[in-house]
Amino acid sequence: MPNFIKTTEQSSLYDDLEKMSLNTILTNINQEDQKVALAVQKVIPQVEKLIEKVVEKLKNGGRLFYVGAGTSGRLGILDASECPPTFGVSKDLVIGLIAGGDLAIRNAVENAEDDPRQAEKDLESYHISSQDVLVGIAASGTTPYVLGAIDYCQQNNIITGGITCNEGSPLAEKVDFPMVAVVGPEFVTGSSRMKAGTAQKLILNMITTSAMIKIGRVKGNKMVDMQLSNEKLVQRGTKMIMEATSLDEDSAKAYLLKYGSVRAVLKAVENE
Repeated sequence: MPNFIKTTEQSSLYDDLEKMSLNTILTNINQEDQKVALAVQKVIPQVEKLIEKVVEKLKNGGRLFYVGAGTSGRLGILDASECPPTFGVSKDLVIGLIAGGDLAIRNAVENAEDDPRQAEKDLESYHISSQDVLVGIAASGTTPYVLGAIDYCQQNNIITGGITCNEGSPLAEKVDFPMVAVVGPEFVTGSSRMKAGTAQKLILNMITTSAMIKIGRVKGNKMVDMQLSNEKLVQRGTKMIMEATSLDEDSAKAYLLKYGSVRAVLKAVENE
């Protein structure tokens, strides 16, 4: 790809960062961050097309996989890990994989992202199939581990999407549904955990939140299937029930603890 230029690696628009006052550093970072939402806005049509396929597969028993390395991999794992407590789905519905395995969530694993064949092994351990959808996440669009995952999926008739921040990248060229949010050079040259990472997080938020709404995991604007994993969430669920019914706080909480979810309580009250 002779014309492929990594804008994420281009020199920062700012120089002499160490000579800036703290306020100037923060102001400039914020100025750059404001470009991210606009870059993501431009790719909403592409994100929508991917989500339509995700919803279709999830409704028919399929799963959503995220694959990435470094920051990109961690963001995929973060998004996947929030789905069970937020929407009450199985931990096997959205699965995040990172080059180097669980160790790489907290620590850099040397050369892990450079092995395209490891992705194939990781995916095979989950018995990924054409029922599923895989989204590769790579700010550069060139990560071998991610590209290996895409190649494997294409060989096995599995739908693929890709989140990247470089136009014309190998990832964008390979996948069925490219989502390319061009955020430009980073404040610290090449530090793609910044704007690129933020863009990836925003798109991941869109994918899972929209998909969960469309498969019926939100009622009105409430997380009626959330797991009651702490007192804060019990209180939130109690308030939801009070707003939707004539129950007082004590009764609403008692029902919630009995039935285990807001949705189950609302159904029980409706049938009484």
